[in-house]
Amino acid sequence: MDTELKLLGAGVIVGIVQLFWAAGEARKQQDMIWAAGPRDTPMPITGVAARLDRAFRNYMETFPLFAAALLAAVVAQKTGPLTLWGAALFVAARALYVPIYAAGIQMVRSIVWFVAVAGLAMVIVALFR
Repeated sequence: MDTELKLLGAGVIVGIVQLFWAAGEARKQQDMIWAAGPRDTPMPITGVAARLDRAFRNYMETFPLFAAALLAAVVAQKTGPLTLWGAALFVAARALYVPIYAAGIQMVRSIVWFVAVAGLAMVIVALFR
């Protein structure tokens, strides 16, 4: 199996961890009865729970792009150092992004996000080479 596909799997794990971490923190502010119901009445979250929710939503915006680009590169047999390093950068940066965002570290968070996007761009560049 290509290392890129293993990194894609690692990216899925990063997303699952984010999902459970965000949900767990949100449940500390929202009771389980509300969470188990239809959620017709909004129950806003704040602080770390809100930051984790935003980080997860941000991940869900970028991960499908990463997955599609990486799978296309694998299918097109365009894998190599660029896709390997790009995928590794994306996954590592996205894993670091969450605790940095949760801690509220502003500038570093933006830099780490940019590194993840640069990794995604590397995969896309490799696809079109």
